[in-house]
Amino acid sequence: MDKPYVIGIAGSSGSGKTFFLKSFLDHFSTSEITLISQDDYYIPANTKTQEENRLYNFDLPTSIDRNAFYADIKDLFDGKTVYKEEYTFNNPALKPKMLEIKPANILVVEGLFIFHYEEINQLLDYRVFLDAEESIALERRLRRDLVERGYDHDDVMYKWINHVVPSYNEYLLPFRETCDLVIHNNTDEPAVIQSFTNDIASELRQRIY
Repeated sequence: MDKPYVIGIAGSSGSGKTFFLKSFLDHFSTSEITLISQDDYYIPANTKTQEENRLYNFDLPTSIDRNAFYADIKDLFDGKTVYKEEYTFNNPALKPKMLEIKPANILVVEGLFIFHYEEINQLLDYRVFLDAEESIALERRLRRDLVERGYDHDDVMYKWINHVVPSYNEYLLPFRETCDLVIHNNTDEPAVIQSFTNDIASELRQRIY
């Protein structure tokens, strides 16, 4: 197959990436678009104790199996299907699924470090940066981690102050001005994000098809 059109999507924690991705992907059939997420390439930390897990910094580029992430993206370029076990953020209540990532004309690459990893950044044709005010982003992070990932409040706040914010400032924020589209997502109104995804999807269809 021809090289896919590659869209890189990154943003601060709590910026609304998950809803953006869902809204964007809904514009296409599964044969037209595929998604590969950096989150599924965390180096396993499930052997750590609860205290070690609390202190461990998941918000560093070295916490990701960078080589495997890049290799699987290149396999998609080559028309190969990638099989990858879903990462469940060490939540024992969740059973990981086996992901089947099929090649498609549009490839979405998502993750905190996709611009920082030079070998991945250079593969991107279009870059989207989602951002939010820190207080709003923290509220969303608390809502997600307490309910979906089973963390307690102190753990979430420790990681936010010591890991999340410093990592965002060092590894993602410097790339904001180089992106093709920056979305300041400070509202939980779905229509705002849907408007952006409608425009991007329409432009893509004209460009690719």
